[in-house]
Amino acid sequence: MKSIPLPVLFLFNALALAQHNTEFTNFRIFPSAVTQTEPVVAVDQVNPLIMFASAVTINTNNAFKSEGVYVSTDGGLNWSGSDTCRGELLQNHGGDPGVAIFPDGTFILNHIGSSYPGVYSHYSTDRGATWSSAFTISSEIPDEKGTTTIDNAPSSRFYGRVYSAWTDAISPFPLLFSYSSDRGHSWKASNAVYTPSVSPGSGGCVRTARDGNVYVSWAVLTNTFPYIEDSVGFAISTDGGASWPAPRIVYDVNGIGLTLPSKNNIRVNGLPQLDVDRSDGPRSGWIYIVTTEKDLSPAGSDPDIILHRSTDGGQSWSGGIRVNQDSLNNGKIQYFPAINVDSSGGINIIYYDDRNTSSDSAEIMLARSTDGGITWMERVASDHRFQPKPILGGNSTYQGDFISLTSTGKKLYAYWMDDFSGLYQIWSAIIDLDAMGVENIPDRIPERFELYQNYPNPFNPTTTVSFVIGHSSFVKLTVYDVLGREVATLVDEMEDGGWKSVVWDASSAKGGTPSGIYLYELKAVSTESPATTFTQVRKMVLVK
Repeated sequence: MKSIPLPVLFLFNALALAQHNTEFTNFRIFPSAVTQTEPVVAVDQVNPLIMFASAVTINTNNAFKSEGVYVSTDGGLNWSGSDTCRGELLQNHGGDPGVAIFPDGTFILNHIGSSYPGVYSHYSTDRGATWSSAFTISSEIPDEKGTTTIDNAPSSRFYGRVYSAWTDAISPFPLLFSYSSDRGHSWKASNAVYTPSVSPGSGGCVRTARDGNVYVSWAVLTNTFPYIEDSVGFAISTDGGASWPAPRIVYDVNGIGLTLPSKNNIRVNGLPQLDVDRSDGPRSGWIYIVTTEKDLSPAGSDPDIILHRSTDGGQSWSGGIRVNQDSLNNGKIQYFPAINVDSSGGINIIYYDDRNTSSDSAEIMLARSTDGGITWMERVASDHRFQPKPILGGNSTYQGDFISLTSTGKKLYAYWMDDFSGLYQIWSAIIDLDAMGVENIPDRIPERFELYQNYPNPFNPTTTVSFVIGHSSFVKLTVYDVLGREVATLVDEMEDGGWKSVVWDASSAKGGTPSGIYLYELKAVSTESPATTFTQVRKMVLVK
């Protein structure tokens, strides 16, 4: 038998460790000799086959930094483009891109400055072949670029408006916001969504709802070193970003901050990522925020992915939901989550994960819930592993600060950076949701009873009430006024266990129902032995 040289044997072992079976094929969207990190992606809602991606790009030979311009016209299968955005001023491209596609096909790319501090925007009318000169959105120094998004809901009165949010690097570190109503040709002067009194802010994730409401989330840090994420802020604008009444801290977190020693001390953060259910399903309008936490239940002593949800338009928030399903406190690390709620209302989250490999390595994991975050199914999304490390040409511990996930129809599109090829590049996996075999999760009977906040709230004249029945029960759902008088009975019958929803039309009563505060009560008497009774009451507001 012919012996195998020892160096070759070591190589075989390394490849066996790095490559593994997965359901999803991975590929680099734009292989090159330039470092790529922090991918962002926009999908043309008029023609979903057209996709526009960008990334921070660094040429390590000459330290030139820019933003990639990558375009697909076949639904993310093939890509063309450049590692350099050529919008003037060419030397002022500092990375941290944000992207959007206007309904008429105009591409918009925002970035931070290099030679001149600030936030800048370019537009392209020929799918990224040429770009406008930079429009100065802000000349203030950004601490975090935040995000850029577009209101692409035709029913919204702000349809086509492009939004951007970021944190200022100058004390008192406000969360700043701007928008464009003319395809990125000009932007409104930035205004402060939130100005902290003591603790600095970080990040800034902006998303829109079907009704045109704009939502922003951000992290509030401790005011002393090491500046760990201490809470999550949230704000709503109902006038297309012109004003932001009552921004507030919605729940406490304990972020991961600083670096991960086991992963070559790469810089990490707990920047909260936000998305909204814009489906026609029972959870339409629900808002989800995800971040990385540890040492605060339900997170364990190692970094875990934690989700919070609001079922009432951001007025109240659930407790934390642990997304990753590996054993608690097992020493395994999950970080950098990206979230997308697809057109069926499924919650999809990708993140780096090392449960299947050594602590100095990572792969991409996908978690999916089709019941509002109650249960989760996980799949490995990457077909290889890599060893995270600082990027040559970036800050001393910089690997990039986030990854991306988007969807169209029944497909998810995951984008992340790793150096499996020997250089940090943007990788992608296209995930067919039907092929995952998790579409039947809603058919599982949950193990608890719960009454959710109605949505929308306030409302006029209709609102949806959702609830969970743990097992077969006699259910009565009743609406009362503040004096305890019965106004409407929405459910009064036997119900099998599962997730339920019912619509109340307050105009259906004779003479209509007057404006005011109403209470709705869910009472469920189980048919199991011994019989148990569940009762929960919530408040709703009718405004005419």
